Amino acid sequence: MIEQSILEDTKTFLGYLGLTEEPIGVYYADSKPEHAFGPKAGPPISRELEEQGQLNMQEVFQNFSCVIGNIWLARKKRGTAYISTEEYGCPGGIFYCSMMKPNIRFIEHYVTTGFEGTPIHGERYLPSPEAMRKFLDTVNPRKAPAKYCLFKPLSLFSGSEVPEFVIFFARPEVLSGLFTHTTFTTGEADSVASPFGAGCTNIVSWPLYYQQQGIEKAVLGGFDPSARKYMKTDELTFTVPWSLYQKMLKALPDSVFNVDGAWTTVRKKINHSAKIWGEGI
Repeated sequence: MIEQSILEDTKTFLGYLGLTEEPIGVYYADSKPEHAFGPKAGPPISRELEEQGQLNMQEVFQNFSCVIGNIWLARKKRGTAYISTEEYGCPGGIFYCSMMKPNIRFIEHYVTTGFEGTPIHGERYLPSPEAMRKFLDTVNPRKAPAKYCLFKPLSLFSGSEVPEFVIFFARPEVLSGLFTHTTFTTGEADSVASPFGAGCTNIVSWPLYYQQQGIEKAVLGGFDPSARKYMKTDELTFTVPWSLYQKMLKALPDSVFNVDGAWTTVRKKINHSAKIWGEGI
């Protein structure tokens, strides 16, 4: 359960940042709330079925549903987004959210150079299937601890629910505050990473990767061209492990936000940006 003091400190943090939207927490559970946003059930999907020639990708893509797209709905409606092994929506998302291992080989071609002699020209996000395979083998999410991977605003967590990660959706000026406060909290110059990945890779897979190594590191993401349609203009993601997030809240009183310096100027820019975008603070 998230303590009330953490929610209150989160409000203070958002006030310093000039951010009106509450961050999203990521957690795993064996059930999902009613009226949650997520994919419809799709046909069974696995590397084994693919190798046996029993995986029909047209059927897999028939009910395509992006993780970031469902989170977008949860953000707008203040609800919960989900993905599961059966209700996956995206053959990449099911791997990146640790719902299925190993990845299907189709993704290695789809994200890169496509399939020769077919209309699938590939997304050209990496130069070759081999490069994509190296990336997938590196990020390699763990097996999910429960049936569903879920995303919802922190204030909606209840009972024994605790997020593994906290996701901020923000534009550059706000991100400068998140970035600076992360380095201030950790004292580490490389406390923020921004590796290649799909939209959901940088809010789930890479945070899991660092967590499994015992490293507290924030991940900057949102650069995936395929996921940009589900995000505001100029918006990126900033994902923090729960353990680090709690430390960041405790460090607020001594941070850049509470001294008369550069943040005062940045905060004015944030107010101006909010006014331009019609997102009054």
